[in-house]
Amino acid sequence: MTEEQTNQAEATASQEAAEAPATGAAASDAPSAESAPAAESTATDGTSASTGTESADKPVADSPAPKKQTRKKSTAKKTRTVELTLTVTGTADGEWQADLLHAGKRVVQGLQIPAAAVSKAAAELHTDISETIEDVLNKARQEHEAKLAELEAEVERVRKALAELES
Repeated sequence: MTEEQTNQAEATASQEAAEAPATGAAASDAPSAESAPAAESTATDGTSASTGTESADKPVADSPAPKKQTRKKSTAKKTRTVELTLTVTGTADGEWQADLLHAGKRVVQGLQIPAAAVSKAAAELHTDISETIEDVLNKARQEHEAKLAELEAEVERVRKALAELES
């Protein structure tokens, strides 16, 4: 055989080996040195280089690359916030009432609250809040004490007038 005939025979054998399906023991063997040049030449042509061992590992149908699935965000990892609005209203007479809103819906309206409960709740809050509420409560106490002193003075006048009428 001449050198050209030998090269053609090797090329034909390598093409047949690349096209033949890999079965049995041939599938586990590594590609021979003869099939390697043929695989390289097809890879440079822009087509995919495929050997018998690769076709056994891949499925027959070319499946597209798996899409990256978007995972739903878990709400358990987030800190859930609850919107509650508590409004405590006091009058000059020292009467306190509370209104409570939950997510914009009125839950409680006009609930009577004792001044002592307002004072106790204020003490549990931040000092800026408690100082302001205590100032309001102190002003209400002073007004009540003034009113009490006025009423006691009037009661004393009425008793004197009654005593004069009985004598």
